[in-house]
Amino acid sequence: MTHRHVSAPGLRPRDVAAYAASYTGPQGTWMSIGGPDVTVLPVHLLPVLRGQADLERARAEGAVYGLTTGVGALRHVPVPDGVGTGERALRLWRSHAAGIGPELDDGLAGATMLVRLHQLLQGGSGAGPSLVEALAAAVASGAVPRLHRWGGIGTGDLTVLSELALTLVGELPWRSGSAPVADIADGDALPFISSNAMTIALGSLAVTRLGRLARAAEQVSALSHLALRGSVQAYDARVHAAKDDPAASGVAARLSALLDADARPSARVQDPFGLRAIPQVHSPLEEALEIAERALTAEIGASTENPLAVQGRALHHGQFVTQRLAATLDAARAAVAPAMTLSVARLSALLDPALSGLRPFLAEGPPASSGLMIVEYVASDLMAQVRTATAPVTSVRTVVSLGLEEHASHSTQAAWAVQDLVDLVPDLLACELVAAVRALRFDPERLVDCPARELFDIAAAHLPDVRPDHILGPELTAAAEIVRALA
Repeated sequence: MTHRHVSAPGLRPRDVAAYAASYTGPQGTWMSIGGPDVTVLPVHLLPVLRGQADLERARAEGAVYGLTTGVGALRHVPVPDGVGTGERALRLWRSHAAGIGPELDDGLAGATMLVRLHQLLQGGSGAGPSLVEALAAAVASGAVPRLHRWGGIGTGDLTVLSELALTLVGELPWRSGSAPVADIADGDALPFISSNAMTIALGSLAVTRLGRLARAAEQVSALSHLALRGSVQAYDARVHAAKDDPAASGVAARLSALLDADARPSARVQDPFGLRAIPQVHSPLEEALEIAERALTAEIGASTENPLAVQGRALHHGQFVTQRLAATLDAARAAVAPAMTLSVARLSALLDPALSGLRPFLAEGPPASSGLMIVEYVASDLMAQVRTATAPVTSVRTVVSLGLEEHASHSTQAAWAVQDLVDLVPDLLACELVAAVRALRFDPERLVDCPARELFDIAAAHLPDVRPDHILGPELTAAAEIVRALA
């Protein structure tokens, strides 16, 4: 009773993100990922069988939410005896498969299945082995279900997982590929859908990518530092040894390495905050992303199904409320805005002759040429979008199911908002990158031999060296793709 699947004992967000990225095309082919983080392992069903036996024993001894009763506000309504095997599950899944809105892309759909499989293999759900084996086969073959975005509020991705369940039992079609049709056990209904697997998968993908974008922002800022002839004193290890802030010390050390920070002349005694305060402003984002990764890792490896089938009992609880995840994603998003504000500040400095020592707006041509003037407007628009995407979700209250469920974490909305930032940040950093490259082209002597120069060489190979006023959209688009490639 085994299938093979891509998993790991201690699956982490970066593993989920790598798995999603390994999807190779519309035929639904998934590649196993080499290395120590994710390997091809057999599915062991003993915990699943034990959980199913625990659920059946609990049902024999008393009421079990979602099995002998209805769900939500119908928790006290008993399910009539004599209902056929599997009929309860089908009825619940059908009623909850309110799929609407955009379909999840193949990578996210596959990652959702991977996370749900990993959770089910912990054995606390009580779901039967046939359903788990079918899900494992789908993951192994790369089959992709049609799953829709809307419906989660951080207390279980009920709509998405109901669609997945109905796909596994043959009621809904696969978007690509297929898997053997699962048999339905009596206890499969709520156990299978009682999870935040889609939210966790989405959060894993987005947080992993945002972390890489944070490092890309450091590389872009290093180019601006060269273009503005900044001082490396703000990144000196002796400065950061004077304060217990390991994250800021890490940012400073990376900037020092990028700039090969031996003493060299700078244009000012003291730089503007856009250069001088990078370690202090970027480090909260580093820390927030680390905390979010820990929260995601805990969710990936948890049995949060309600009720939890364990030691012959069905324990009713609130572990499915992903408040910790919502709070950590809120914190990570909140830390993005200040870091991006510094990017806009550096862009403004690059366009200001008082700070750059170059022509206003890095223009070339007749007097009153605009140069990169409009790029500052574009960046300001993007910055406004970033601020919108960093608004907290944890302060919102939601009441559903006739008032029985009077709270929701909204981690799902927080995860989608992180994804919004992943889409916005490269475009914003592209504005700074275009300006830094142009400034260094105007005065190549500022481009000293250091690791930061690697990004300049990449950018120079893709960005045209056209200095008179011209259409800037394609240049910004190309720069954004360079930033995305860094992440």
